[in-house]
Order: sequence, then structure tokens, then C-alpha cells
Amino acid sequence: MMHIIPSLLSKEQVRQARHALDKAAWTDGRVSAGHQALSAKHNQQLDQDDPASQQISDFILQQLGGNPRFMATALPLKVFPPRFNRYQVGGHYHNHIDSAVLSVPGTPHRVRGDMSATLFLCEPEEYDGGELIIEDSYGNHNVKLAAGDMVLYPGSSLHRVTPVTRGVRLASFFWIQSMIRQDSQRSILLNLDDAIQALTAKVPEDPALAQLTGVYHNLLRQWSST
Repeated sequence: MMHIIPSLLSKEQVRQARHALDKAAWTDGRVSAGHQALSAKHNQQLDQDDPASQQISDFILQQLGGNPRFMATALPLKVFPPRFNRYQVGGHYHNHIDSAVLSVPGTPHRVRGDMSATLFLCEPEEYDGGELIIEDSYGNHNVKLAAGDMVLYPGSSLHRVTPVTRGVRLASFFWIQSMIRQDSQRSILLNLDDAIQALTAKVPEDPALAQLTGVYHNLLRQWSST
């Protein structure tokens, strides 16, 4: 399922990130594209060795670790270091599915892409077009979020970015290997966690809460791989 994580970055944090990214050296996004994506990808990307990329990537990882909604939704085991892309007028990305396994550059580590993430760094009114279209069993989802908001969706989803016709679309993108491989199981655990949190706020002394919490952790114990 698709999930929105609101305000991962504050407006001031977005402003600071964009100030650094505006001064960075952008390159053709097809340089990092796989064989199948070469003809589909038409954007710019920031080199992972760029100091701005490394600094902002590390900061986003810190924000993810401190965001309860992200942690409950993704149940992350590994996070591929965030990257950055830019779509100017005419930029787009045709339908594609992200790679299943990604090698972290400069390390022996690999990340299974259970979930894909896009963190928006421009306000919707700053550009026309540039919608992220995610296809799943429930239909097509048209995503264009406020700056600082993030969308999570299964890495197995077919998705695309529509052509930008005005302005510039700036975003960070990355992938998450979850402790829970199956999207359906992650959804069950998130629904159960939401119910536990709601009941805790209403009836904190109810003994059934301990039982529900036990069910959550026993399912996590049964389904997780670490």
C-alpha cells in the first residue's frame, strides 16, 4: 500500500537543503540508469560524491530514524542512502519498476528494495506537471505533495513521473529494506499498531492492551527477518 509521511522535514529544513542543492553540480540522470531505464529516464541527478548530497542524505537518514510514523510504517532494517533528482521543463520518467536489490556504492552492502520513497523538496505550486503516478491493485495514485512530505510505496509498483511543463521539481529518492518483506504483512502490523496507540490514548489501563501488544510483537517475531 501507499503511505504518506507528512512533514518529515520542516519548511526551514527544506529551505536549507534547497539552498545547498541549488549550488550543487547536477548531471544527466541517465548516467546512473540501468539498461532498461536509459530511454525512459529524462532528468538530472546529483552525484552521490557531491558534498551537498552526502550532507543532506545523512540529515534525511537522521530524520527518518526519529520519525515514529516512518518507523511504524516501514519497519526498516536497511535504508539505501538518499539521492536527489531534478526535473526541469520537459523532464519526465516513463513507467518503470525499481531494481529489486541495490548495491550501496563504496561498500559491500546490498539493500533489497521492499519500499520506494520520494521526499518532495518543492511546493506543488512551484511547478506544473511532475506528478508521481503509482500503479497498484487499487488503481493509479497521483502524488504531488508539499515540500517536506514523503510518500512510501511498494518497490514492486509500476510508477512514472509526468513531464514538467513549468518550473522545477526537486526531490530526494531512496529505498528501504524492511524487516517485513511482504507489503500485506506490513499493512496488518501498521493497522494493529494504530489501534494499540488509539486505545492507549483512550483507555490506558485496559488489560486488553497488553494482549494486543503481545499479538503485535508475536507477529513481528514470526514474520520478521533481520
